[in-house]
Order: sequence, then structure tokens, then C-alpha cells
Amino acid sequence: MAMTILVVDDEPAIVTLLTYNLKQANYQVISVDNGVDAVKEVQRGRVDFVIMDLMLPQLDGVEATKQIRKFNEQIPIIMLTAKSSEVDKILGLELGADDYLTKPFSPQELISRIKAILRRTNRVVDLKKIVPELPVTGVTIDFKRLTVQKNGQPVALTPNEFRLLKFLFQNSNQVLSRDQILEQVWGYEYGGQTRIVDMHISHLRDKLEDDPKHPRLIKTIRGFGYEFFTKEGH
Repeated sequence: MAMTILVVDDEPAIVTLLTYNLKQANYQVISVDNGVDAVKEVQRGRVDFVIMDLMLPQLDGVEATKQIRKFNEQIPIIMLTAKSSEVDKILGLELGADDYLTKPFSPQELISRIKAILRRTNRVVDLKKIVPELPVTGVTIDFKRLTVQKNGQPVALTPNEFRLLKFLFQNSNQVLSRDQILEQVWGYEYGGQTRIVDMHISHLRDKLEDDPKHPRLIKTIRGFGYEFFTKEGH
């Protein structure tokens, strides 16, 4: 059965364009023009993927995404924005959106992003039986239950933050470039937009480090990337 994608946009021309191209790619499409109806459609369980504009009537994309994440943490969401200046808002608010696109964009680019997200969300989790206690910070990661604790207290991570943490742990105690992280965690190259990595690293530090300004778990390797330490003495 074909996957159903919810398109949320109040511009009829955009909806028509996306609907046509998504159907050409063998996806089923449902469309609504406001955030309130978007939340209702996801609650009904009728959709598998959401493409949502940031600026919407009644309930904007920011608030709609927050409401969706309260009852569905797994459904993939791509956020659309008309201004590049809004990208930092999308990333900085930790909305839980899986990706974003700045208008104008090609339908082919959108479809490639959808496929990349589906590839990474369908990957087999190799670490399901591992519950590592990181000695430096008292952080426990349960890859089976997809939960994180710090000093025995639960830590709320967005889906992208958890995927990033998992990748860092899998490659702990070695230097990783920003490009490597982009490709492996987000599923494709962002064309040099490495700030998405830096911003998610900053979020993880705020949530996991004792002192985010002097991190002991996720260290910056100047001019290159990051290193994730799981051994004492670093």
C-alpha cells in the first residue's frame, strides 16, 4: 500500500504542485490549508508523513508541530519556509521537525529529502541491547526504549537529537567531521549547511553536559568537527 503524505499549505499553487509530483512518485496525498486541520489528520492516523509550511492560518507550523509531537514522536515532518532567515527558528526551537526546505525548491529535491528520511528511519538499530552508562557525565542511553537519563532523571530529546546521539556513541572516541555527521544522521548532504549539526550539538550539550560551555562529553575539534568521549581521563 502506498504511503500517505499530508501536505499542509495555504497557497493553492504550492499544494497543486506538490500533490501532482508526489502522486507521480507513487505517494497518496491528503492536503489541508491550516495547522488545526493538520493536527486532526495526524490524530486520525490517516497519514505517514507530513510536509508543512511554517506560516499557516489558525495555527502556524511551529505550534502544529509541537502539538503533533505531544502524541506522535515518530511521524516524519518536513517544514517549508519562505525565508532563509526562518531556518534558525525552525532549528533553534527544537520543534522535532526532521528536515526543512526553503521556498522556492524543486519537487525533485523534496522527494529526495523524503526518501532520505525514510531510509534513515527504517535503519536497523544495532544497539538495542546496549544500555551504556557514560562515565564522564552519568548519562544512560537505552537504545531499546529510545530513552536517555542523566543522573537518574529522564532527558527529553527530539528524534533528530536522539539519532545524532546514537551516531556519536557508535563512533565514540574518534574525530567526526561535520560533513560525516550530516550524511550519516540526516541521510544526505546539506550542501554545506553545517549549522544544523552545530545547533543540534549545542542542544545535546545543554541537555547532557554538566557545564555546556566546557563540555567533557562532546568536544569541538576546531576547524573540523566533533569527538564524542566515553572514556574517563579525556
